[in-house]
Amino acid sequence: MNKPSLEHQYQLDTSGLFCPEPIMLLHKQLDEMQTGEVLLLIATDPATTRDVPKFCQFLKHCLVNQEEDQQQYRYWLKKA
Repeated sequence: MNKPSLEHQYQLDTSGLFCPEPIMLLHKQLDEMQTGEVLLLIATDPATTRDVPKFCQFLKHCLVNQEEDQQQYRYWLKKA
């Protein structure tokens, strides 16, 4: 069952990278974006299930959605 992908302007694939690299790259990418734009982050590190929501909470970005399947984690973040 394929769900339609949520709309996003940017995509960052951190597959194969482990903490803290996905969050460091996420922070760098968001710095280059405009307020209100959406980034799709793709990760394979299970630590991102903890780190990404905390990152959003701390920096006031909106975690629009998150999904997980077959060891892949996807997060849609709207820049604050």
